[in-house]
Amino acid sequence: MHILVTGGAGFIGSHLVEALLINGHKITVFDDFNHYYDPEIKRQNIASFQDKVTIIEGDIRDAILVERTFAKGNFDTVIHLAARAGVRPSIQSPKLYFTTNIDGTFNLLDACRHHDVKDFIFASSSSVYGVNEKVPFAETDALARTISPYAATKLAGEQICSNYAHLFGIRCMCLRFFTVYGPRQRPDLAISKFTERILAGETIQQYGDGTTARDYTYVEDIVSGIISAMNYRDSSFEIFNLGGSATTTLSELIELIEEACGKKALIEVIGEQPGDVPRTFADVTKAHSLLDYSPHTPIADGVKKYVTWFRETQLSS
Repeated sequence: MHILVTGGAGFIGSHLVEALLINGHKITVFDDFNHYYDPEIKRQNIASFQDKVTIIEGDIRDAILVERTFAKGNFDTVIHLAARAGVRPSIQSPKLYFTTNIDGTFNLLDACRHHDVKDFIFASSSSVYGVNEKVPFAETDALARTISPYAATKLAGEQICSNYAHLFGIRCMCLRFFTVYGPRQRPDLAISKFTERILAGETIQQYGDGTTARDYTYVEDIVSGIISAMNYRDSSFEIFNLGGSATTTLSELIELIEEACGKKALIEVIGEQPGDVPRTFADVTKAHSLLDYSPHTPIADGVKKYVTWFRETQLSS
């Protein structure tokens, strides 16, 4: 198939593109290489396959460029990973998040409508669950209240997908990712920051008392879930949790990174951050049943893999 991967130069996107190329697909990457973090990191992400794909450098908010891309592309499937990410930055720049994550998603779906692209995979987020009291989180849970602009944009994206599936026959799969980590992950994420600072002997910042908990999901498990959703054909609209189906507290995470680094952390405890949810925990029963999704990498193993990658690639560069 010819697959358009938005955000294909990013952390998850570059891993996905590699897997899709192995499976023999033709790939177009659409990415704006913005300055949320050093664009050179994304260029390094795609270095191994940039000659094997078509790369379009542009912004999904640019409706004219999106239209031109679809007019030329003759795509079979769109996997939409591009987004402004991060809860805390979305509080500082909500309009940027609304325009990118909502308007950009609309531009892509409308282009699918007008160019007869019938398959759309949307990267949503566990953030949509907000301060959900019930655990683990299931796709059928009532979502009464998100608590960050980022989460609101992802929930809105799911609703736009639902509209286009119902009205225009575009098969939309919305995948709620739970704290994805692994090699190439963004430098602003906790495991990245903690690893770099612990190895350098620098202080790390711990938000709150360390009891907040996350369901960490290794990037290879997420990629396998995306590909399974792409191949799923039994309905026109579904929402799936893709998580590790286990929780790790912040204190436990720091201990795992310390162990993998072979060094103790210097910890500065600061206040909890607005918009952060107290815990995430994925019920993956539905994904396991319909997609045969089964996460294989426990957090302890994944952290070791990440620290090994960091030592080999970042410390030597």
